[in-house]
Amino acid sequence: MQKSECHGDTQLRSRVTGNDDQRTSSSPQRKPRTTVRSKSSSSSSASSPDAAIKVHPRPSDKLNPKTINPFGEQSRAPSAFAAVYSKGGIPCRLVHGSVKHRLQWDSPPENLSFDPLLITLAEGLRETKHPYTFVSKEGFRELLLVHDAPEKTVPLLPRLSPVLKAALAHSDDEVFERGLNALVQLSVVVGPSLNDHLKHLLTSGSLIIIKAKIPTYCSISC
Repeated sequence: MQKSECHGDTQLRSRVTGNDDQRTSSSPQRKPRTTVRSKSSSSSSASSPDAAIKVHPRPSDKLNPKTINPFGEQSRAPSAFAAVYSKGGIPCRLVHGSVKHRLQWDSPPENLSFDPLLITLAEGLRETKHPYTFVSKEGFRELLLVHDAPEKTVPLLPRLSPVLKAALAHSDDEVFERGLNALVQLSVVVGPSLNDHLKHLLTSGSLIIIKAKIPTYCSISC
């Protein structure tokens, strides 16, 4: 009996010891798995852009470069004059000279219709970029030099007045100067026919300056 009990105790101890060995042997195999999971989770969180921005904020992030468009000015829709000029609607082209520029007309200006060419050139006076500034200013001046310019221009005064008024009210000084010069040239051509349109053209701020340059036969009342 004692031998059998001793033998049973020995087997029981061996089983317990074996179970402990299995637990200790299996425990190292579980640790690498948990380590791999932690690495994958950390790598996934680090790879996400949101997490990277939150963890590592940069001062430059406040200045979002995607909102800055260096070509914003060029992406705007062209003005009416620029669109017409690019399509060949102005029957002249700019000739660059060594000393000064000039216009070369497709046909003599006296053979051209002033409607709507003169109005289109007047609209171009508000342009601020080359060659539109030169083409509109010089083209307007040369059209008014033809011998029958008064007969062609007087019927267009109701449509020319608001266009020139917009140039005179422009914030750019050069645009204002071009509009003022065009108004002086127009007054020389149409004479007293311009009187009825002056009050619609002039603003109170520019009236004194314009009055000094307009010919005396254009009666201006303040």
